[in-house]
Amino acid sequence: MIQSYKRKHKLEKKYDTIVIGSGIGGLTAAALLAKEGEKVLILERHYTAGGFTHVFKRKGYEWDVGIHYIGEVQRPNSAIKKIFDYITNGKLEWADMGEVYDRIIIGKKTYDFVKGVDNFQKKIFEYFPVEKEAIKKYIELIFLSNKSMGKFYSAKALPAIVNFFMGRRMRKDYLKYADQTTQEVLESITDNQELIKVLTGQYGDYGLPPRQSSFAMHASVVKHYFSGGSFPVGGSSQILKTIDPIIEAASGTILTNAEVQQVIIENNQAIGVKMKDGKSFYAEKIISGTGVFNTYEKLIPEQIVEKHQLRKQLKKINPSVAHVSLYIGLNGSPEELKLPKSNFWIYPEKGDHDECVANYLKDNQAPFPVVYISFPSAKDPTWSERYPNKSTIDIITLLPYELVAKWQGSKWMKRGAEYEAFKEKISTRLLEALFIQLPHLKNKIDVYELSTPLTTQNFVNYTKGEIYGIDHTPQRFRQKFLKPRTPIKNFYLTGQDIVTAGVGGALFSGVITASLLKGKNLMQKISISK
Repeated sequence: MIQSYKRKHKLEKKYDTIVIGSGIGGLTAAALLAKEGEKVLILERHYTAGGFTHVFKRKGYEWDVGIHYIGEVQRPNSAIKKIFDYITNGKLEWADMGEVYDRIIIGKKTYDFVKGVDNFQKKIFEYFPVEKEAIKKYIELIFLSNKSMGKFYSAKALPAIVNFFMGRRMRKDYLKYADQTTQEVLESITDNQELIKVLTGQYGDYGLPPRQSSFAMHASVVKHYFSGGSFPVGGSSQILKTIDPIIEAASGTILTNAEVQQVIIENNQAIGVKMKDGKSFYAEKIISGTGVFNTYEKLIPEQIVEKHQLRKQLKKINPSVAHVSLYIGLNGSPEELKLPKSNFWIYPEKGDHDECVANYLKDNQAPFPVVYISFPSAKDPTWSERYPNKSTIDIITLLPYELVAKWQGSKWMKRGAEYEAFKEKISTRLLEALFIQLPHLKNKIDVYELSTPLTTQNFVNYTKGEIYGIDHTPQRFRQKFLKPRTPIKNFYLTGQDIVTAGVGGALFSGVITASLLKGKNLMQKISISK
């Protein structure tokens, strides 16, 4: 049951596990533990639960904050589909986006990513007929990297003594791919920079351009969408709506407006949490799904941080990229406005991805290095039943946190005229990018609202408004502390920081964390369930 902490709420006298944060990692872990008979209390500081899966409503519209498309859920035997089915009792439904899931637009050229590995390969052959061998090799490497991934993440849930003897061997194959940048791997199979720019056209899904990102992260995203993209029927709020009854059935509770101030630790053992208002809750196990920076910098007592040298560990990783998102409401149905289901990835004609990012970081008036456009109302078959004669579009681009840092500390929606003028300039540029692709929408815009890194900071509590937790560099995959088990007894981590970016990564993190807590491989149980 989802209740507000600010109102009178009915709670159980005792919970087995407390989860801090209601992102998909925490929700997945909570649902799995509930299915194992545990009473779980989820504490969410925001006024709505769900993390990046939540929606917000304004002026007669509804926008999905972080879910733009999910891969592999149309394949009944895929791990992601099985996990979602298990934690929702099969109640969460998915709408297929169709043949073209991503459209890569570079200058005036367009390249479609089509679903099905063979179809994808044939399509890229059409664009680059002399690069067939390189394209074949690329797809082979994508699968090889992903095939080695299972053992790498399984090692994160091993007991310390088992990990000592087996962990290195289990990580070895995956690290061959994770240790290389995406650019290094692609340049080992082709010198065609245009092909490389196209094949890395989804880098916005994990936030780092090819010369900085780990190939393992790139390969994970690419394979994830080979079977096409899908969108939750009824919008992304259905994810929380279908998971909550599973948690409630085991007498669990989700509390919103419930900000945790600190984890209570005695004799190096987590025993509960202290809330911002001074109240405390106690449980046998505590899980944080708020990200490693938030967890170790804000939730753990200073003497414990020093004892385990947690700040030293944090210096080995960096926060991921920050972003702005323009939420647009339009007059007219998706059909009337001819809105596509495919996502648009728009890039400057000149320069590779890294050069475009570098130019933009030097001068924010330079062309946006990437503009991502999503059409959620066109993807959801129930949209027009819920919002007749209306449509929505999301546009996202990178924005360094430093550009909005001077307004830090101001209140949401009350940051002043200068901030609003800054947002309007960015909004205008993003709308221009939209109109270049779909000029017929010029007079159809009803409302729009821009979120900045400060908005993300306010709602998701990431320090610099980062969207993907921590950066997916090769070095990130070498950090052994990014795992569910912490040096503090009965205190665990979950979420995208211990696996990888996005809903899929966070989903798997919930399985790994819950498996560790229960001392058994819950993925095996999920795989054989019906």
